[in-house]
This record gives sequence, C-alpha cells and structure tokens, in this order.
Amino acid sequence: MLVLRLLNVVAPAYFLCISLVTFVLQIFVFIPSMFRDPSTTPLFPPALLHGALFLFLSANALGNYVLVIKNSPEDLGKDLNLDKGAEVADWLDGSRSPGSALPGTHFCRLCARVTQRHDHHCFFTGNCIGSRNMRNFIMFCLYTSLACLHSLVAGMAYISATLSMSFADPLAFLTLLPHSISQFFSGALLSSEMFVILMLYLWLGIGLACAGFCCHQMLLILRGQTRYQVRKGMVVRARPWRENLQEVFGKKWLLGLLIPVLNVESNYRRQKEK
Repeated sequence: MLVLRLLNVVAPAYFLCISLVTFVLQIFVFIPSMFRDPSTTPLFPPALLHGALFLFLSANALGNYVLVIKNSPEDLGKDLNLDKGAEVADWLDGSRSPGSALPGTHFCRLCARVTQRHDHHCFFTGNCIGSRNMRNFIMFCLYTSLACLHSLVAGMAYISATLSMSFADPLAFLTLLPHSISQFFSGALLSSEMFVILMLYLWLGIGLACAGFCCHQMLLILRGQTRYQVRKGMVVRARPWRENLQEVFGKKWLLGLLIPVLNVESNYRRQKEK
C-alpha cells in the first residue's frame, strides 16, 4: 500500500515533467528549425501550422487532464452510511455491497471513497476514473497519444536535418538508438542531440500505450462494461451500443472532441434528484 501511495504522487509529477520537456523542445527547438528563408516562405509556413497543431493537441490533453482531476467521482459512501468499521471492511475485501449501492460501485483504498461505475484508479492523475470523468479521461488519452506522435514526427525531422540522417529505411529508427549511444560515448554526438533521441523513444512508447489504452477503453464502453466489472466477472445488462456511448460522452460529444468540457452529470445524481 505504501508503494501504491508513493506511485500515486510520483506518477503525476512524472507526467507533468514529460509535458514540460515536450513543450520546451517543440516551441524552442523543433518549430524554430522549420523556418526557412522569409523570401521563399509561403503564406502559411510549416512552422506555424505545426505550432498551431501542437498547441491544439497540448491544450486538449492538459485541459482534459485537469478536468479528470477536478471532476472527481462522487463519494457514494456518504449516502450509503459506510462510516462503520465492519461495513467499510466489507467494501475493502469485496465480500458484499450494501443493498442501496448501484451496480459497479467500488471502494478505492487510495482515494478512500466509493465511486459509481468504478473503472480503475489512474496513477498518472492520482484519481479514480468513474462515471463523472470517464469522457475526459478518454479524451486525455486520445490527445496525449496524438501529441506524443506529433512530437515524434517533429523530432525525427529535427534529427534528420541536424545529423543528416534518412529515415526512408524502416529499420533506420530501430537502429538509431544503439548507433547513437556508440557515437555519444565516442564524442561524435552532443548531449542535447542524444537527449532528443531518447525523447523520441519515450514519445513513441507513451503514444502507443495511450492509443492502445484508449482503444481498449472504447471497446469496453461499447459493450457497456468497466474494467472493474470485467476483472470481477460481473454480468451487465445488454444495451445498444449507441446508448452506452451516449451515457459516457453525452449529447455534446462533438464539442468534447474539440475543446475540453465537463462531463455530463452521473446517473446516480439524476436518480437522487428524481
């Protein structure tokens, strides 16, 4: 438990550091290197287009990241009277759930709250993912993967121009790291260039991981399931996939694709108001 709590603090700091390094490299290294002779520059230079695209992706990734943290799942334990030690212990070991609880509720040890439609605990946000912030979490994963892959392409273009390398060969990227390490220790490669090459592989790993996680999460949403329900083997009521999507993304799903917006209210809160 101590290791998990430590990871819950270190992981968000790690993500923010990677975001800051990526922003600095893009704005002050990659994009300025795209500027050419002003006399031959077209109306919309590639540097401005790449800069606008990167800022759009970064704003959506960081905006949804903040909304995931801000729009925390509602603590249902206050309404389910889980203040007794025996009842909390039952939630901890998963032996039973109160009769008034909705399906898919779960007590998170790290957050110390009972969340509706609990999916998982995200260490990079330090928060549980549930019905209230699922859409923002999906958008965060999507735009993070796009921002990383965009940084990967811009970084490869920068390395190609700086080191006069060609990535036409598909194996060139695979052999770039071992070849760069040997050049770095022989003194033929600068530390700044080696740092950019290491960041290329980091962006590739984060981008592919976020894209794969986003696709897996979308598949679960289409089936009307959460990761917690799949892990526990819970049976869910079959519904049309359109209803499952609307429950997570709401009616303003197109607006959520373009700008970070808050998720729709949870079904539990609407049921209480009725």
